[in-house]
Amino acid sequence: MNAELDRIIARYPEAQTFKFGDSQTLCDELLTLVRSGAKTATCGALRDFPEGSADMPKPGRRDIALEWDGRPALVIETADVSIRRFCDVTEDFALAEGENDTLDGWRDGHRRYFERNGGFDPKMELVCERFHLIEDLAAEG
Repeated sequence: MNAELDRIIARYPEAQTFKFGDSQTLCDELLTLVRSGAKTATCGALRDFPEGSADMPKPGRRDIALEWDGRPALVIETADVSIRRFCDVTEDFALAEGENDTLDGWRDGHRRYFERNGGFDPKMELVCERFHLIEDLAAEG
């Protein structure tokens, strides 16, 4: 770990670290959406969170979102976590993800994402997380 990340983890000792997306371009886009306030939710396939995994988001916990290169970018606090099937994701949640302006656009983008990352099924279960931006670490720079 680098010294900057060590310093941030010392301030948030319970935090997990993670990256948004599956490429540098997507990661950069999603961090920008969080910084702008447009993105206040995210989701991942439940299959990627083994039982008891520390990576599973928990309401009230603060976690550190990383830049693609591993530098700390943001601190978010989880407000709510729910498990729902892909086909049951609501328009409200999809729009809170900030990546599309329609539920159909969200479905298309996320279907392609899950196809690239382990497979897609419309009935697959998702970990749906709502969060608040606590700290923009790039602003400290």
